Amino acid sequence: MNKNYQVTIIGGGPAGLTAGLYCSRSRLSTLLVERGILGGQIINAERVENYPGFPKGISGIELGQLIYEQATSYGLETLLAEVTGVVPGRRNHLVRTGEGDLTAESIIVASGSQFRKLGVPGEDRYIGKGVSYCATCDGPLFKDKAVAVVGGGDAAITEALYLSRFASSVKVIHRRDQLRASRIIQERALVEPKIELIWDTIVTAIEGDGVVRQISLENTKDARISVLELKGVFVAIGSVPNSAAWQGVLPLNEGGYIITNEMMETGIPGVFAAGDVRHNSARQAITAAGDGATAAVLAERFLSS
Repeated sequence: MNKNYQVTIIGGGPAGLTAGLYCSRSRLSTLLVERGILGGQIINAERVENYPGFPKGISGIELGQLIYEQATSYGLETLLAEVTGVVPGRRNHLVRTGEGDLTAESIIVASGSQFRKLGVPGEDRYIGKGVSYCATCDGPLFKDKAVAVVGGGDAAITEALYLSRFASSVKVIHRRDQLRASRIIQERALVEPKIELIWDTIVTAIEGDGVVRQISLENTKDARISVLELKGVFVAIGSVPNSAAWQGVLPLNEGGYIITNEMMETGIPGVFAAGDVRHNSARQAITAAGDGATAAVLAERFLSS
């Protein structure tokens, strides 16, 4: 690893890898720093059917690997390390990592977000095998199957409505006795015959035999235990952006997401944000890739100005 780069990209999902592809192909010295597995959350998807160019679908792991191979073929350097802090400068920014410090003339933050998990037994084991955090990504895989959505906000009810196009039935499991979703979305769900609401209930375990077969439930008022047989569990209880290193440095909204304009620019010249870590992201692999491309193009313009 060198110590000085024209562009440093933080995060190795579709946004970061696409930004790396564009920057390295433009002959900019570029380093991508990723703390986990290159490819991002998409590697957890058993099948991706809505990414252009793959009419028969592709596994998330394979798609992530292909994007990585394409990006690094132009000379993109990668570093497996966690970014522990950033000190912006007038032209060179200091990036602190677990493997040492480096400087960058421009930074693209593509650190993504984490789906908030239930934290129950079986959840991690069955990710991609019946447990999902994205109905848009995985809903069509559950055609004519019984599924459940956990949550009561706009995201959860929107997911339930989308799943009703494919699933045979959709149970919405909510820990309270009323939804938090906006009224108009609630009204749509209440008249959808495939959707049933299960109130005052939490999921205590997800069980199966290689794939999800059932979930254990507990009523929050009388502690009654029950079991629900199904094929899929969609968790929609929010997400947490990976933006801790930017608190007090970049403008964040109340949810901790980085605020940018439509050109991915933040409040600091030469610092951009792309993908799920920025506010108003659609949280899809293809839109994250688009964000990464936009950020890279603007970073190149910034460096040449």
